[in-house]
Amino acid sequence: MNVTPGGGPLLLGEWPVHGARHGADRLAVQDPSSRLSYADLDQRSALLADRLHAAGLGRGDRLATVTANSADHVVAFFACARAGLVLAPLSWRASTTELAAMLEDARPALVATDDTHRPAVQQAGARLDDPPPTVLLGPDGIEAEVPDLRTRSEARPGPGTLDDPVLLLYSSGSTGRPKGILLSHANCWWTNRSLTERIALSPEDVVLVVLPQFHVAAWNVQPLLGWLTGARVLVEPTFEPDRVLDRLARDRVTMTMGVPTSYQMLAERPVFADADLSSLRLALVGGAPTADRVRAAWSARGVPLVAGYGLTEAGPNVLCQAEPDGGMLPYPGVEVALRDPASGQPADSDRGELLVRGPNVFVGYWGRPGETSRVLAGGWLATGDIAERGPDGSYRLVGRSTAMYISGGENVHPGEVEQALLRDPAVAAAAVVGVPDDQWGEAGVAFVVPHEGQGLDPERVRAAVRQHLAGFKVPRRVVVVDALPLTGSGKIDRPALRGELDNPKGNER
Repeated sequence: MNVTPGGGPLLLGEWPVHGARHGADRLAVQDPSSRLSYADLDQRSALLADRLHAAGLGRGDRLATVTANSADHVVAFFACARAGLVLAPLSWRASTTELAAMLEDARPALVATDDTHRPAVQQAGARLDDPPPTVLLGPDGIEAEVPDLRTRSEARPGPGTLDDPVLLLYSSGSTGRPKGILLSHANCWWTNRSLTERIALSPEDVVLVVLPQFHVAAWNVQPLLGWLTGARVLVEPTFEPDRVLDRLARDRVTMTMGVPTSYQMLAERPVFADADLSSLRLALVGGAPTADRVRAAWSARGVPLVAGYGLTEAGPNVLCQAEPDGGMLPYPGVEVALRDPASGQPADSDRGELLVRGPNVFVGYWGRPGETSRVLAGGWLATGDIAERGPDGSYRLVGRSTAMYISGGENVHPGEVEQALLRDPAVAAAAVVGVPDDQWGEAGVAFVVPHEGQGLDPERVRAAVRQHLAGFKVPRRVVVVDALPLTGSGKIDRPALRGELDNPKGNER
């Protein structure tokens, strides 16, 4: 299926223009406070691109954002795509410490935010020696006036090429410290090119975005393809289950995507049993395994959840169920293979670390050529996930080759949480493991060893960690122990810690 008149890739800045061929007055994007037609989206993003150029921003410069989902954010994205800039949407869930670290790493020329998150941006900027200027998103902010940035950038204006990066997304990944992941125009085009062969999105579709726009899926799994094909995209600022169920019915939503936790929260609402879901023909789920009872609840309402697997470095799409009850197969144009995680050689069985190759695979990590080379060794992207291949060629994810766990669709690396725990002067040693959790899929449990003579209150420890890390990273339970079990090589024996847990629940977040 060709998604452009000639069948070739388009720079992302051209996508709304292409979508408008079905009618410039058709609704392109809507949030609770604004509605933009395709003509509006085209005109506002083009004008903002011109203003960014006039202010001194050039090809490859970063525009960071810290904002709830909004139509204004969509305008900023397409303005960056038209101007050859890189949008770096940063997590509003991050603590000011984490936000400052991402700003220091990304080195954006400008930060755009909304009223709600402006104080956090200012507090994060106060931690930096040379904080970037901050401006509000929207027609009364960045679209009305861009600060003069000509002293900050030496890059020249220009729309760029298909191989130029357009998104800089931060993920905890498998090493703990957040890394900037660069996706190019071509990465996004090929991801959506393969997606359209699986979901057959049309101009009559209505796409509901509930994932935060600092996640790759909030752009590259349905929304961008929606704008390319002329569909209507609804953007929810935050995830509020009752409001989401209302919009599914009121706006006749045809497709959406979420993590298992969001589908569980929707299914647990009292109004779920009577909610009108008749228009919803595709509900994609990814980010973590989905509990059978959650699948059953949605299936009983006539909406089977279709599982997908991916990671930001792959754009993100890698595997997807061709049928609701079937195994996951690679997306068209995506190659996968298995290797022995210990030796790095091709697996001699149908179980091993999943490798990915294709035009969807990312440009690299921002400012980290060594890590990029390591994860792309041999031309294959090493995912760190262990998969099994079935007789029919389908795949099933069975675990991680690292200690990372996934809570509510968010990557959490134990090492990062352990470092935050060790900031407490009363903590001598710490270890964190992920355990099954009914609500979040997985949650963290921290084992802490106090310094001799020191007492540790678990709730005080959790409160201290919360000052340094996003809420989803804060351990749900803190267990005080005399010592941590170690393996023969002196490493923390995490399986032994999990074995000591009688109850995976414990303290609330």
